[in-house]
Amino acid sequence: MRRLEEILGLAPDTKVIVVTGNDDRENAVSAVAMGAYDFYQKPIEPDILSLIIDRAHKLCTLEQENRRLLLDKGNMPLDGIIATSPEMLKLCRIVEKIAPTDVTTLLLGASGTGKEVLAKAMHALNPRAGKPFVAINCAAIPENLLESELFGYEKGAFTGAVKQTKGKIEYAEGGTFFLDEVGDLPLALQAKLLRFLQERTIERIGGRQEIPVDVRVLCATHQDLSRLIAEGSFREDLYYRISEIIVNIPPLHARNGDAVVIGRALLNKYAQKYNKDVLGFSTDALDAINSYKWPGNIRELENKINRAVVMADGKQITAEDLELDTIDANPMPFNLKEVREKAEGDVIRRAVDYSEGNITKTAELLGITRPTLYSLMSKYGITEVN
Repeated sequence: MRRLEEILGLAPDTKVIVVTGNDDRENAVSAVAMGAYDFYQKPIEPDILSLIIDRAHKLCTLEQENRRLLLDKGNMPLDGIIATSPEMLKLCRIVEKIAPTDVTTLLLGASGTGKEVLAKAMHALNPRAGKPFVAINCAAIPENLLESELFGYEKGAFTGAVKQTKGKIEYAEGGTFFLDEVGDLPLALQAKLLRFLQERTIERIGGRQEIPVDVRVLCATHQDLSRLIAEGSFREDLYYRISEIIVNIPPLHARNGDAVVIGRALLNKYAQKYNKDVLGFSTDALDAINSYKWPGNIRELENKINRAVVMADGKQITAEDLELDTIDANPMPFNLKEVREKAEGDVIRRAVDYSEGNITKTAELLGITRPTLYSLMSKYGITEVN
């Protein structure tokens, strides 16, 4: 019984099957009451015992999957968005307010921050959710093809136009049209897009008929549109038309703790994809993920973890597997007393620097007495005073 108690104490989800003698049924029942999954009385019949073990294994697998789904759901404030940081949770609450409307929204964020994922989440919360979500990346299509991709063309409009073809805007009828990297849209097409946004009608290339299109428009870019306007490469009137509401998506390094949460979800995804028995991250990997600046944001994180799962030899992903060696020499401690003392010391140093070492002024800034300040400076080894 003590051994059973130790096992369940270390791993409460373990399915323990107690095998007992013929006259030991009472202890077996007590074991089940203590948390054992089941018991089996001797003499042993391998087929029956195997059936009990298989049933326990299936139940364990099902429970693990349920826990994973609950964990994933708990970290997904919006469909497809994994986040626990205050920055992203605040952004998600804003998106929840915007999403049910038809207001034209501009998503701003660095490459790889998840602009299209956020756009899809907004579509999913809109009454148009049952209709198409159509996306086009202005930076990925050659300029000479972009107009026909957006607006379509009539038969014979140009060489190779052998049949009437709808554009992406028409295909989004009734749903959401997402224009990604709108900052790369050529000036000539900006005028045509502006007319569409104003009139909600389009003309195919080579056509004369105005075609009404009912869509919700979302735009995104990683570029500074104010700078492009000043340079004359982006229309100011179009900017105001597409930015009725602006959503600024923070980079991954500014989302405190999100890199690890997203990383764990990606690890599960690729471990299943490649059928690898990788269970988590080592301590050095977690430190590396937390301290790395992720210039490529979530896209870079996904690439790193994809490779790490493929290359991993053990059950844990290490910093070496991730090819990350930029680890914070002084990572944030978990002990609350250490955190408070670190913050207190940093604030006192800032106040001393701000007041140029004047003790009286420093004490006033901190809202404490001079004796208290002297005591704290001695505690934290702060001596840089005039």
